[in-house]
Amino acid sequence: MSFINNIIDKDRQLLVYLNSLGTEQWDVFWLTVTDKYIWMPLYLLLLFLLFRYYGWKKAVALFLITALLVAFTDQFVNLIKETFHRLRPSNDPDLQSIIRILKHSGGYSFVSGHATNSFAVSTFMILSLRKFFKPIYFILIWPFLFLYSRIYLGVHFPLDVFFGSLLGIVIGYSFYRFSLLILPKVK
Repeated sequence: MSFINNIIDKDRQLLVYLNSLGTEQWDVFWLTVTDKYIWMPLYLLLLFLLFRYYGWKKAVALFLITALLVAFTDQFVNLIKETFHRLRPSNDPDLQSIIRILKHSGGYSFVSGHATNSFAVSTFMILSLRKFFKPIYFILIWPFLFLYSRIYLGVHFPLDVFFGSLLGIVIGYSFYRFSLLILPKVK
């Protein structure tokens, strides 16, 4: 067995183990966690903090950079998914009978868009707000809950969310560096 196939096999085994930890009493919670609209209060809080600490012009600029970050991340993740063509666990015939599937999703699995986007936005916001609002690190709860929810629901493998997280951190940091070039020009 090749090195890559060995890693993929271990990833599948880890998925089966983590997914099997789920119980019906937790299903509604994890289905709710994965819904991006449930996080609307967090998004509004972040927007409020941007306006409070940066003023309206720079906050609008940061909001637009965040929107660009999300759009870029979505498209980049789609490019990766179309390159690797890894089936989602919920669509994999070898796994369908041995994992709990709470949600069916189309498309491919690698990398997780939820993980990439949530870590990109969290990284960008933490870097942008950390000097003004020390408790900003609390927003890391959001991407970590997102990560496990994707495995729990049976729509992503552990490596999908792991590499999605790393990619999100890199994208979030890159857009933060970009914002440092833009913000001084906003008067």
